[in-house]
Amino acid sequence: MKGGETGDVACDHFHRSSDDVKLMADLGLKSYRFSLAWPRIQPDGRGPANEAGLDFYRRLVDDLLAHGIEPWVTLYHWDLPQALEDEGGWPARDTAGRFAEYAEIAHRALGDRVRYWTTLNEPWCSAFLGYGSGVHAPGRSNGADALRAAHHLMLGHGLAVQAMRAAQPDHQLGITVNLYAISPETDSPADADAARRIDALANRVFLDPVLRGQYPADLIEDVREVTDFGHVREGDLAIISTPLSVLGINYYSRYVVGAPDGESTGPYWRAPSNWPGSESVRFGSRGLPVTDMNWEIDAPGLVEVLERVHREYPAIPIYITENGSAFVDKVVDGQVDDPERVAYFDAHLRACSDAIEAGVPLRGYFAWSLMDNFEWAWGYSKRFGMVYVDYDSQVRIPKSSAKWYAEVIRRNGLSPSGSEGQERAQ
Repeated sequence: MKGGETGDVACDHFHRSSDDVKLMADLGLKSYRFSLAWPRIQPDGRGPANEAGLDFYRRLVDDLLAHGIEPWVTLYHWDLPQALEDEGGWPARDTAGRFAEYAEIAHRALGDRVRYWTTLNEPWCSAFLGYGSGVHAPGRSNGADALRAAHHLMLGHGLAVQAMRAAQPDHQLGITVNLYAISPETDSPADADAARRIDALANRVFLDPVLRGQYPADLIEDVREVTDFGHVREGDLAIISTPLSVLGINYYSRYVVGAPDGESTGPYWRAPSNWPGSESVRFGSRGLPVTDMNWEIDAPGLVEVLERVHREYPAIPIYITENGSAFVDKVVDGQVDDPERVAYFDAHLRACSDAIEAGVPLRGYFAWSLMDNFEWAWGYSKRFGMVYVDYDSQVRIPKSSAKWYAEVIRRNGLSPSGSEGQERAQ
């Protein structure tokens, strides 16, 4: 964790949720997407609920509804109870069953007021950053474990969907996956194959099992020296592909992929990596402007991702559940002007409009994020929020992007040139 920072306080939403909901209402938000903390509700990952933990979410949901804001609940955003990690974590099959039990508890407590439920947020990060490269918690580095974790995350997702649908058939149930536009660095066959490999590990490793009920054949071949998929049992893929109401997509950038340099260690070699079986691929760039995360800004890539999912997979309503940018924000005379973030949102919302015109069943868009917050391995060094948070005083300052976004909501659309909203934000 950068600087040894922790998420113990972060933006202190736990104690300030009432004021934060009022801020959302002032901005005109119609929906608010947030996650539940499994350890807060079930500290040991099994057994009865911690009612005090559930009470916080009950109050938050009631407050949102009182302000006319639709709650969108995510059950899992990477915080596994430590007791379950000590027993093996997501590479252990039992964790999938424990997750389904937790989902039932949360759904039973909030399902009378919450209609929209997401099982997992970005399971790729949980599996491949948590157990592949070890960049995220729990910091384990084993390719086979990463692939087992991915499977058991999806299994837990499927079991949770089945349980929640049995209880409330009319609820909107989905999963959120982080997807990338992927391009080869050159037109060479080697670069094309490298891009195919990363597409399998970044995108299709979740899309295919969840939406088609099968793993990509090329992925199985790519990772045959890492795992034989012996952890996949009969009936698993039928559970994993339990029909969904919606699909959430998080989009930030594009991967430009090249083949490995040289052959001294073979074309692909084993090392701790996000990409088991394809560890030595190269990642390049298109020379586009970047955010503070060093991610290239590529709004056309969002159209590519949306059109690809619509073209290649069974029809399903889609929501952009995360899209946003980190930039270096400065407070000047009590204000934060962030024109780069405004331009980012404007470009990506226009990309959404283009996708809708092309026939993509895109139903909604959630910006990442409302407030600056704790950004995992980056700690507090990266700011994605439309609202600036002074972590010492906990003062919230709506940035110019928040004011611009409020105008987009008020209009229910963008101005023809994008300039009107920027002018109103100043």
